[in-house]
Amino acid sequence: MRAKLEDVCVRGSSSLKQSDVIDKTGEYPIYGAAGYIGNVDFYHQDQPYIAVVKDGAGIGRTSLYPAKSSVIGTMQYLLPKENVLPEYLCYVVKYMHLEKYFTGATIPHIYFKDYKKEEFNLDILDRQKEIVNILGRIECVISSRQQELQKLDELIKARFVEMFGDVIHNSKDWPIYTFSEITSSRLGKMLDAKKQTGKRRYPYLANTNVKWFRFELENLNQMDFDEAERVEFELKDGDLLVCEGGEIGRCAVWHNELQPCFFQKALHRVRCDREIILPDYLAWWFRYQCEHNGFSTIAGAKATISHLPGVKLKQLKVATPPLNLQNQFADFVQQVDKSKVAVQKALDETQKLFDSLMQQYFG
Repeated sequence: MRAKLEDVCVRGSSSLKQSDVIDKTGEYPIYGAAGYIGNVDFYHQDQPYIAVVKDGAGIGRTSLYPAKSSVIGTMQYLLPKENVLPEYLCYVVKYMHLEKYFTGATIPHIYFKDYKKEEFNLDILDRQKEIVNILGRIECVISSRQQELQKLDELIKARFVEMFGDVIHNSKDWPIYTFSEITSSRLGKMLDAKKQTGKRRYPYLANTNVKWFRFELENLNQMDFDEAERVEFELKDGDLLVCEGGEIGRCAVWHNELQPCFFQKALHRVRCDREIILPDYLAWWFRYQCEHNGFSTIAGAKATISHLPGVKLKQLKVATPPLNLQNQFADFVQQVDKSKVAVQKALDETQKLFDSLMQQYFG
């Protein structure tokens, strides 16, 4: 039967700050927007419950937490009524994507009053148990495949360090080049809604389409590119797309996955001088920098959102091993990538199955 969210749960709130629980000890866990914080000697909830991030980063993220635990004030309690299983309610709330209800520009918020009347399909308790079991099994498969991908990435990371050492401190004394000496780079086209005619529309990559070492190409947005802009902004095989903001440095090498395709201003397109440096090496050089705080002093660490503007990108110093070693590394990456492609395909198919069932059960 159809039900509203307020029919199956009660809102609860917390006034705890993270500073209130620092250095506290006890047997009861306490959680925040990023998950487990620590243990304390008290708890707010004596039954399992749902917690939703209601303020700031990660807004709308939904988690199921155990009895005899608590959350801090950036989280919203959703306390299940007797007509719903906590696990079932958690899937329901995830299905609703509550982040769409956010308000506020500087610090986003979501409020229970705005989403409490959202409707979904509510099954009887026995059927809820079946649904929870099915979705839980699929999530286990998704988690397993994500771990496979992580292990393959760890394999490449280990090979990178083995071959090239610490490239931030240049532990193997490779020649150092300024980024602009060995690459050409530029930001993409800025989207101007007022100038869009719809006559010469082409797909383009945005920041969110670039993941580490791969692209998400479903449902790409489009904008107008005239003839001169198509020459200027069309992607070519071997281009490295680097995120300018957000998770700065996140990048992937383009291999003509879609033709033609272009890119917008939130991305740097980097073209390597392949007589000196290869895209595969440079992509993992960026990954190493990101994981070891290599950009912390140049990317606006004190800003709300970090950026890597073109001027600073061109000034980066890059430890550059001999080309034959870079080629050996690129060959290794390509071999591992074959396994990654197969695992990623299986992961994508499993995720589609999960999303389809969520729609079937709750839509």
